[in-house]
Amino acid sequence: MSSVVAWGTVAGVTLGFGLWLLASLAPRMSRPRLARRVAPYLIDISAGARAAIAPAPPGPLPVIGLLLEPIAARARHALGSLLGGSDAISRRLRQAGSPLTLEGFRSQQLLCGILGGAVGVGVAVASARLQASPVWLQVALVFVFAALGVVARDYLLQRAARARLARLASELPVILEFLTLSLSAGEGVLDAIRRVARTSAGELATELGGVVAAVSTGLPFAETLTGVAQDLELPPFSRCVEQIVGALDRGTPLAEVLRAQAQDARDDRKRELLEVAGKKEVAMLFPLVFLILPVTIAFAIFPGIFVLQLGL
Repeated sequence: MSSVVAWGTVAGVTLGFGLWLLASLAPRMSRPRLARRVAPYLIDISAGARAAIAPAPPGPLPVIGLLLEPIAARARHALGSLLGGSDAISRRLRQAGSPLTLEGFRSQQLLCGILGGAVGVGVAVASARLQASPVWLQVALVFVFAALGVVARDYLLQRAARARLARLASELPVILEFLTLSLSAGEGVLDAIRRVARTSAGELATELGGVVAAVSTGLPFAETLTGVAQDLELPPFSRCVEQIVGALDRGTPLAEVLRAQAQDARDDRKRELLEVAGKKEVAMLFPLVFLILPVTIAFAIFPGIFVLQLGL
């Protein structure tokens, strides 16, 4: 490459970057959307409204995003139609406590698929250089890696949801006992939940804090608590919520109900630990048989062999 071509390339890149900057700073001539027009009236209560009216950062990225948004929307729709399970993904996002929406998760899946396809292209090119292979096999390899990227993002979401549900189940007995103490001291159920949400730290305390915030805005307490239980789909918490709602409807004391629910939650946790230990019993034998036992035998036999060798 000559020096003239090199300087021409640098000048062209600089000119293109400057034009992108000017285009990103230019005002839009299209009509604003309804959400953009309503956002100034909801700025005090909605983070999305504040993000909608925030000025766009200077640079070419907002313009590139604006140009690619229709293509990305179609790709997300096609990916959702191909994979399906939108309700299951929304439920897992709720269980994982993720701030992502369904569209945001589909975008991440699409990005993981693109990255997997790029890795597949690299692997296909490397394998073609090492050994000649048919074109259809290389194309299939790219699609396989892209599919693995999409599936890997879904697997990570499932794993995050399971981990958070496990944390919620482990925190439930302590929260119920705390509520029992507050109710025994004479507080109402909403005040007790507010105290737990304010003084505790954990996933379940965060969920209860959301219930308190929703009730403070005027929503019914029983319906809000039932909605949280339906979203999480955690059986011990769902049973507890059913007992609480039933006790509120019948007017029965809640302290004894919550104490019994806490004991049931602890029993369920112990039973789950025993089931996990039973399933992993065989896996626990591998380090014992292949690591600890050979080392023990070596320590027991080696001194005798050493003495025999010295005697001979």
